[in-house]
Amino acid sequence: MSNNQFADQYIHHSDEPLGLRQAQAADAGYNAPQEHYASEPSNGNMSESTRYGPAPGTEGMNNGMAPVHAHGYGDDSMSPEAENAFRGILFPSDSYTSNGTYWADLPFGERLSFCNKQSNLEARRELGVLGGMIKRDPLSPIKAYFGTYVLNGLGMFVEGYTLFSVGNIKPMFQSTWKSCWKDHKECDENWISAIDYLEIIGIIVGQILVGIEGDWVGRRFGMVQDAVIMTIGSVMLTAMWGINHNGWVICYAWSLFIYGIGVGGEYPMTSTRAMEGSGDRYATSTGDRLHRGRNVLMAFLMQGWGQFFNQVILILLLLIFHNSLHPPFSKSSVQWTFRVSFALIAVLTLFLVYYRYYKISYTEQSLRDAKARLNTSGYDAKSLKLAIGHYWGRLFASCFGWFANDFFFYGNKIFSSVFIQIITGSTNSGDNLQTTWLYNLINVGVQLPGYYLAALLVDNKMYGRKTMQAVGFLCTFALFCGAEFAYDKLRNGGPGHLKAFQFIFFFSSFWNQFGYNSTTFLVAAEIFPASIRASCHGFSAAWGKLGALCPTIIYNYVKENHTKFHIVTWFGLAGLITTIIFLPDTTGLDLREQERYWEYVMNGRVEDYHGVAIHPRHLSLYERVVLKRNRYYNPQLDMQQKTQEFRQIYHSSLQSYESDQKDLTQQQREFLNSEFGTKYVKDVHGRNNSNQVYASKLDSVEKNL
Repeated sequence: MSNNQFADQYIHHSDEPLGLRQAQAADAGYNAPQEHYASEPSNGNMSESTRYGPAPGTEGMNNGMAPVHAHGYGDDSMSPEAENAFRGILFPSDSYTSNGTYWADLPFGERLSFCNKQSNLEARRELGVLGGMIKRDPLSPIKAYFGTYVLNGLGMFVEGYTLFSVGNIKPMFQSTWKSCWKDHKECDENWISAIDYLEIIGIIVGQILVGIEGDWVGRRFGMVQDAVIMTIGSVMLTAMWGINHNGWVICYAWSLFIYGIGVGGEYPMTSTRAMEGSGDRYATSTGDRLHRGRNVLMAFLMQGWGQFFNQVILILLLLIFHNSLHPPFSKSSVQWTFRVSFALIAVLTLFLVYYRYYKISYTEQSLRDAKARLNTSGYDAKSLKLAIGHYWGRLFASCFGWFANDFFFYGNKIFSSVFIQIITGSTNSGDNLQTTWLYNLINVGVQLPGYYLAALLVDNKMYGRKTMQAVGFLCTFALFCGAEFAYDKLRNGGPGHLKAFQFIFFFSSFWNQFGYNSTTFLVAAEIFPASIRASCHGFSAAWGKLGALCPTIIYNYVKENHTKFHIVTWFGLAGLITTIIFLPDTTGLDLREQERYWEYVMNGRVEDYHGVAIHPRHLSLYERVVLKRNRYYNPQLDMQQKTQEFRQIYHSSLQSYESDQKDLTQQQREFLNSEFGTKYVKDVHGRNNSNQVYASKLDSVEKNL
């Protein structure tokens, strides 16, 4: 029997919640025919035999079938239109086949066909919308792209611009003020190193602090606060000064620390806001399931554009103020170059404050509803204990996966000068700013297609997040193994070997973005429930920055480049193993199911949940093999539960609304304010105070007269 047929029967033959044994008995007894709704007339009035006939052998189980009133509501029944909308909410067509089977339960061939069909249908729909927009206004798609993705990712843009500017301008400082930045005669070497340390420590503080604030106070507070802090930090970077060179370096380091706090908060806030959307649990949320990952990554990839524009602007500014990219640089031209570059981003960040405070509509519905249903702030002892105890494997996957990502990613960044030296044959690329900057620009340009390809395929059910992350780690690990084991040959070989080294340098950057650097940003929020989502994301991102800090410290003591390859390469393998064992695949999973599962966990009734959140497809290898959480998965029992839960809130909301009760529960308010509640409770109630439906407005006037 199909899930939808079972749900149809259960809608009409159940009044009270069933226990597990009763549910299993009902599951065995109902045997609805395929044509259960086939005889429904087009006018929506269902015949008595079509609507009410109990399945053979179940007559004694539940015969409490009330007739439907003229306005479409009986004592325990919905209108046919409401039932269709109800099935669209609980059993949407992008996740369930026409006979009610969840897509992940299909055999591989049928699953591939179903997923391809859904992807093609959605692609045609989006192309149709795009074509209509172009027909009405050729520039409207560009406006929509900027309004949807660019503005949402503007925080990541300014973050990428400023943070990677630090590494870009350092060779320029070393060339201009050698006694301070290179020979350390005028400046303390520890403070020069502290520039990188304090930047990363500031980011870690921001990730943890704002992650907690985002769950405790709200998403809006966190996002506005981030923009304000980054504005203050960028102004400090523009105006930094000191009575001597060492004082200037100290001011630079602390300015980056302040700016880093705002940057750190961008990680959990940008991800959670892009992911949660409207937060309406009574909506079909097709866009959420089909495009949730794309929405997050399209905001995240603005980090790549920030890096790209920073490098372009620095090149242009130095050409304007110095007329070339070759040293020696005048102190005046260097001052103008870096200060104007920071000033530009300060203006943009100030606009970000204005936009987030005045222009963005913050729903925060998912967070508020989760707190209300669970009667928790997200930081009580019970929530923290369950988050760490129940989801420790997921927390380890997101934390160590991000740690390995950043160790690998920043190890690659630190090696960039080594790669460029080998590729160009130069021995002093630190002084040859033109070579360093132009190759860095090419490298960032190679990364951008990786960002976009990740956004394109991250929601594909046959590929998805987990596979993308594992493949990214595998490919980068393989490339670095080639550089490690053939290091001497590649370094000292002929032109062919230099091209191989160049290929490793650029292709590893591509797989970094078309893999773990994009997915870690997404899954660190997605695999956790709403009430602890920002906190877990911030905590995971903080571990990532520890991964960035470690190679920075280690390489101060390890000077030999081949040894550095020995160290960094194996974190690709560690990330791959962690991904395979501990990371669940949430591609295609309805986040409302994750919230529903978390309610059962919080109430100590894990064994009573039977839905798709514990489907083997959406669990990690550790959760399946060791914890065996999928043992409670039962699609038909889940249909009973979801149907019963919906019926109860539907009827309780209807009765409360019709009796004008003011003491509604949070769940009833949520339901009544949803699109479903407005259409099938409020509107119908307003049109049918007399419990009658008239054929026309004139007919109703005549009856009243």
